[in-house]
Amino acid sequence: MARKPASAPNRGFKVADQIQRDLTELIARELKDPRVGLVTIQSVEVTPDYAHAKVYFSCLIGDPVAAEEGLNQAAGFLRNGLFKRLHIHTVPTLHFHFDRTTEKAADMIKGRQLEPYEPEQGSYSAAAAAASTTNYAALRAAASPAAPANLSARDLNARPTSGSSGSSTTSISTSSSPRTR
Repeated sequence: MARKPASAPNRGFKVADQIQRDLTELIARELKDPRVGLVTIQSVEVTPDYAHAKVYFSCLIGDPVAAEEGLNQAAGFLRNGLFKRLHIHTVPTLHFHFDRTTEKAADMIKGRQLEPYEPEQGSYSAAAAAASTTNYAALRAAASPAAPANLSARDLNARPTSGSSGSSTTSISTSSSPRTR
């Protein structure tokens, strides 16, 4: 008997991503359990047969143990909500787990006492920061000795044009570099 071709290789990831989006909306709008505070769905892992899904979450406010209990008790309600939204044959059974990744990262930062980041003198960031504080009027004066030194960055792109009455008016271009005439 010929083997059935496998489904698209990324379909499991797409289903997990859709479950994550739908669960976030369902928990925020329809779940009224007081044990579940401000919960963020971090990731969803779906088994290849879509029978089970591990849902990893973090809590901003509230007890993570109580939130896990509340979410696992509401798993049937949330699965029913997913069934109405997802158009797949098998909607997975949900298993909620508290994700300790953010806590571990915070502990690592506290333990290492990281210093604030400062760019090195020769790096691109330092050069970009120095260029952004450069006086544009000084650059313009150096490039064209006829230009007055008190021009602003917006004035650098302004060009005089002659109006219909013969008087000179100024038009401002939106390009970042001045054009040659």
